[in-house]
Amino acid sequence: MSENHINISTNQPFNYCLHLADNSLIMGHRLSEWTGHGPMLEQDIAISNIALDLIGQSRNFYQYAAQLKGEGTTEDSLAYLREANEFKNILLVELPNGDWAKTILKLFFFSTYQYYLYQKLINSSDKQLSAIAEKSLKEVTYHLRWSSEWVIRLGDGTEESNKRIKNALDELWAYTGEMFLPSTYETEYAENNIGVDVSSIKIDWDKKVNEIFEEATLPSPNGEGLGVRSFGKEGNHTQHLQAILKDMQYLQRAYPGCEW
Repeated sequence: MSENHINISTNQPFNYCLHLADNSLIMGHRLSEWTGHGPMLEQDIAISNIALDLIGQSRNFYQYAAQLKGEGTTEDSLAYLREANEFKNILLVELPNGDWAKTILKLFFFSTYQYYLYQKLINSSDKQLSAIAEKSLKEVTYHLRWSSEWVIRLGDGTEESNKRIKNALDELWAYTGEMFLPSTYETEYAENNIGVDVSSIKIDWDKKVNEIFEEATLPSPNGEGLGVRSFGKEGNHTQHLQAILKDMQYLQRAYPGCEW
């Protein structure tokens, strides 16, 4: 293992920033896998740009986390030199893309979550977190609009498109509950008026999801199936994250400290 390997700290501000950064990085990486494979050129470019937005958000959070950690920590060491069990992203973002419908629905669920999260995080007493949230919200507003339009298009489209997004719903719904179950670092940060009580955004999230589902002629899940089989926020991940990191971290691990 590299001597630059990061040991996860119990420091809650550091953990909180890592969680936000990891969510955006892993989701952005998943979306980047569509580059060159989108159903049409315009949408290929759109989803690639969304991936870049998310990776940009992760950089901002990683830079702040590195500042909090000190000890020579950098955004690159946080992204490339941690093991899977040290990542704090929710399980939803690490799941394989599947078909276009599954990717779209996953992005819709996640963008809706980020939209309401960043709206509240703007009010953080931590000025740096507030500034990152304010910048990110502008991007996420577009992500939510774009993914919502696609959910409606697929749900209220052909028999085949409707079938595919219903299949995606069956696969993904059980993973949505984790977004609203606070980890210890989220709870502590929320109690100190720095972070967000994620349970408080569940009502708005449900309302938006049901609104789009109604327009898309999709059945409302109504809170059913919100089981969380493990807790990504605390480092318990699926095997899919390990596969992502194997690809994403290969260069830094094979050639430590390399620069272009």
